[in-house]
Amino acid sequence: MPDAGPSPLRSSLPGAAARLGAQVLAAAEARAEAGALAPVRPPAVPPDAPAPLGTDVPTGVRPEWARALRGPTGLGTAGLALTPREEPPAVTRQPPADALVIPGLYWHPVPEPDPVRVDEVSRRIKSWAVDEVQLYPDDWEGEFDGFSVGRYMVACHPDAPTVDHLMVATRLMVAENAVDDCYCEDHGGSPIGLGGRLLLAHTALDPLHSTAEYQPAWAGSLHADAPRRAYRSAMEHFVRQASPSQADRFRHDMARLHLGYLAEAAWAETDHVPEVWEYLAMRQFNNFRPCPTITDTIGGYELPADLHARPDMQRVLALAGNASTIVNDLYSYTKELASPGRHMNLPVVLADRECLSERDAYLKAIEVHNDLMRGFEAASAELAEACPVPHVLRFLRGVAVWVDGNHYWHQTNTYRYSLPDFW
Repeated sequence: MPDAGPSPLRSSLPGAAARLGAQVLAAAEARAEAGALAPVRPPAVPPDAPAPLGTDVPTGVRPEWARALRGPTGLGTAGLALTPREEPPAVTRQPPADALVIPGLYWHPVPEPDPVRVDEVSRRIKSWAVDEVQLYPDDWEGEFDGFSVGRYMVACHPDAPTVDHLMVATRLMVAENAVDDCYCEDHGGSPIGLGGRLLLAHTALDPLHSTAEYQPAWAGSLHADAPRRAYRSAMEHFVRQASPSQADRFRHDMARLHLGYLAEAAWAETDHVPEVWEYLAMRQFNNFRPCPTITDTIGGYELPADLHARPDMQRVLALAGNASTIVNDLYSYTKELASPGRHMNLPVVLADRECLSERDAYLKAIEVHNDLMRGFEAASAELAEACPVPHVLRFLRGVAVWVDGNHYWHQTNTYRYSLPDFW
């Protein structure tokens, strides 16, 4: 498929929008000084740090924001500069030599993750999984290693100032997958009784406030199984790094995720194949959104709640999560077909509801993914133009790089994934 290219800014930034963004930012900073909001602390930038791809930084921008405004590159980021480009740069589309390539899929490459960080994150997360939360039995070790979560998280968060910041995201990712596997799918999961299991697990993220008589029993329950142990520990580490607002944001997105799990489970119990739009609605909840939404926490700064709550920011996050999740549908298609039972994914739903062959359904799923990606790019560029303040621009770049890193991990994880023979 032809590359539509990035979404450049269409004009100079409107003065009114710039003033609006500045007012929101000033109000947030005032609350930070009063102790109501953790102040933004971007990582230190060496004075000789180069600007990626020659991106210009507007005159007068404070030095500590220069790198954030240049930012990483990737899906949806080319149109986020404060000044428009005369000519959009070409997008290099050469994947790693051994990568899985889906013809026609719209994606952007990322640099190879820092191998030193990958090794350190991989070592630490395995120690956490084995020693701290007793996450898996010995015979699951190969599968845990094959997940390559260290490479995944380093690719998704290249701006993390320290390995400790990366570990916050990595623990949460592993814990979320433990809940999915053990409660919903591969390792003993079942739709029967899922609501009760998810509710109790969610209290590891959003704690119970009960009476003195019953509080100890709840606290003890958080150690009852691997998913709850993982959620409890990962959340404890997260709240040490996050502000109260960031922690509450994450809890909200995890509730969305659990609601999506329950919808899919209900359809499985009744053997219901949803309409395509119904499936996409479920996937907007049962998706990767909790991961990119914490990109500011992992980056060592904070997007103020007022800016995160903007409807246009919520649209960006929804589209980012939706596109990233359809990537999973495409790369895990053959893996799910080979698994026991019937797995619901977009190609399967398209084949059933639109009477398509397996091949045509898969190809149409690629088109749906590409439309979501381009919608994400356009929404990101529009928001950058409407609210061009450093917090917003940096957060948008972080989300875009997460989307790219997520695709990179799927494309290069040949331990877990293979592609159908449709070409």
